[in-house]
Amino acid sequence: MKDLQRIRQKIIDRDYFISVHAEEEMVDDELERADIEYAIPHGRIEKKLTEDIRGTRYRIEGPARDGRIIHVVCRFQILGNLIIITAYIL
Repeated sequence: MKDLQRIRQKIIDRDYFISVHAEEEMVDDELERADIEYAIPHGRIEKKLTEDIRGTRYRIEGPARDGRIIHVVCRFQILGNLIIITAYIL
């Protein structure tokens, strides 16, 4: 399964976590969980960051529910669940 398909499936299955850092950034930019759940299925992997020892991070660019373009940075954890590291408005 391709990376973006796998990420989208985790969102559909609600098999993901939002980090405290992401929650703080989301509050600052007036984003909600529903914006993340909308942006990922409607977005694209804008950048794949492979040099982190904790694993590959994916920066997804997509629209929030109100049309603002956001970035969602996520990675798969060892057990296979997805963690949203941060999310912010461009």
